[in-house]
Amino acid sequence: MISSVVGSYPVYIKKESNAKYKIAKIAQLFGKNNGCKLAIKHAVQSQLEAGIDIISDGQVRGDMVEIFVKQIPGFKIKGNTFYISSRIAKPFGSIGANDLKLAIKYMNRTLSSMNVSDSERSKKGVKGIITGPSTLVQSCKLGPIYKDKNIAIIDMAKALKEECLYLEKAGAKLIQIDEPFLSTGLLDMNVAKDAINIISKEISIPVAIHCCGDIKNIFGNLIEFDVDIIDCEFAGHPNNLNVLDSYSNSLGNKKIGLGCIDTKKLTIDSVEDISKIIQRGIAIVGKNNLYIDPDCGMKLLDDDIAFSKLKNMVKAINSI
Repeated sequence: MISSVVGSYPVYIKKESNAKYKIAKIAQLFGKNNGCKLAIKHAVQSQLEAGIDIISDGQVRGDMVEIFVKQIPGFKIKGNTFYISSRIAKPFGSIGANDLKLAIKYMNRTLSSMNVSDSERSKKGVKGIITGPSTLVQSCKLGPIYKDKNIAIIDMAKALKEECLYLEKAGAKLIQIDEPFLSTGLLDMNVAKDAINIISKEISIPVAIHCCGDIKNIFGNLIEFDVDIIDCEFAGHPNNLNVLDSYSNSLGNKKIGLGCIDTKKLTIDSVEDISKIIQRGIAIVGKNNLYIDPDCGMKLLDDDIAFSKLKNMVKAINSI
């Protein structure tokens, strides 16, 4: 089984004094870019020290919607509201490739210092993460250009495809598309599928889709998406295991991202509780078809809590 994370990690930097500094404070002293570099380094080192195989750059640069709409042509931001003001077009350059490259550099340095074996090192990598087209469009107000949000979703998918190609070229181990809005019932799942397929069809590395919440009304659709991994929450939504079980014979070659840490809880999940979820997942789809990860991102957790949750997750994997 491969261990991973969903994406975000607490944006704190620990110093020798054990004091904690928010990125905003570091940015005031050293500039935003240096502050983010320190946060990426901390996220990478923490995940690797916890024993995670496929890590993230920590998604330290802010809100999962804002970071994309700020850099994809066609959007305006007024206060806390995002507007689609003109035709959505592909970005002029990559949005996240530089952070990904930096995370890979820090990963290689950290692994060298940890004396990791070649076989273990081959499992390690950094995932490239984007917010999905349906979630991005649903998070914005339509302007005069788009009368139909479904057309905007398809245009967004075409723009995001370019970003994913940048991430693949930068060395991503896999691409993850975050679509938390799919479980709300507000979106046309056929359009969502077409949009994801536009992105995935030209990507040669594994593609995962991450969905939040109750999956009972969408999982039948998700298995038809052109992705390699379907990642969902199973700790905070234990009934999702029953949903997975009911579709176990329809998965084909798809693997499951098994969220087994409740990221909404501020307490540390026990190794025993995590193991129970993993064992249920193994019983349903088999050990070789699982990626083990938290339910969702961890940026709202205290740094120590996030690290301990990941550490216990790895202990649970190793105990099975």
